Amino acid sequence: MPNVRIIGPGRAGRALAIALVAAGWELEDFVGRDDELTHMAIGPDLLVIATPDDAIANVANAILPAPGTVVAHLAGSLGLDVLGAHAHKAVLHPLVTIPNAEVGAQRLLGAWYSIAANTPGATRLIEEVVQTLHGQPIPVADENRAVYHAAAAVASNHLVALLAQVERLGEQAGVPLEAYLELVRMSVDNVEQIGPKAALTGPAARGDMATIARHLAAMPEAERPLYLALSEAAQKLAGHATPGLEA
Repeated sequence: MPNVRIIGPGRAGRALAIALVAAGWELEDFVGRDDELTHMAIGPDLLVIATPDDAIANVANAILPAPGTVVAHLAGSLGLDVLGAHAHKAVLHPLVTIPNAEVGAQRLLGAWYSIAANTPGATRLIEEVVQTLHGQPIPVADENRAVYHAAAAVASNHLVALLAQVERLGEQAGVPLEAYLELVRMSVDNVEQIGPKAALTGPAARGDMATIARHLAAMPEAERPLYLALSEAAQKLAGHATPGLEA
């Protein structure tokens, strides 16, 4: 099996290490912020830069290229160019949330991965990583990585922010967040089975402006802009003209 060295012993780097070692890969070592980087590409088949996104370019530039070593990063919105002069470059971004290394390692198994590579050798090795983890590869070109990652942020970060509003409004009504979560799961299942437009239900799908107006009147003023923006988006998805409710 190939061997890997990981720069950045944070949640993502440690999760990847746990998952690959469990699958038979050899871990060279972890490299931290105080370690000398110059010769870190010598030795491993795969060198993974698992640092914060804004540090990747500086880290890559501090490492002397080594023949045959594939240098990869895990950032969703960045392309191959951030890896500088290395001959074999790749991107490996798992579409999962990683709250800690142990949970992350489990979630990496069978995940979807956006990948990119600049040489046949880099492509083979990064596809081997995905195959080792029983994942699904999605080739994403550099020019599309920012919008790909924006969609990931909507699917994860924005959904969490939306559920925080559910929690706040539910508390106002004396209903706990847990009571709404099965509804969330049903909605996600419906989207998976029949697509977003067919899965849409509720007042926005019906064009029921009277109910939407009652919702807006009942909630605190600070909650209205988010509700209104998403209600308008839902009405457009349903094919209804948006008459311009005011927050």
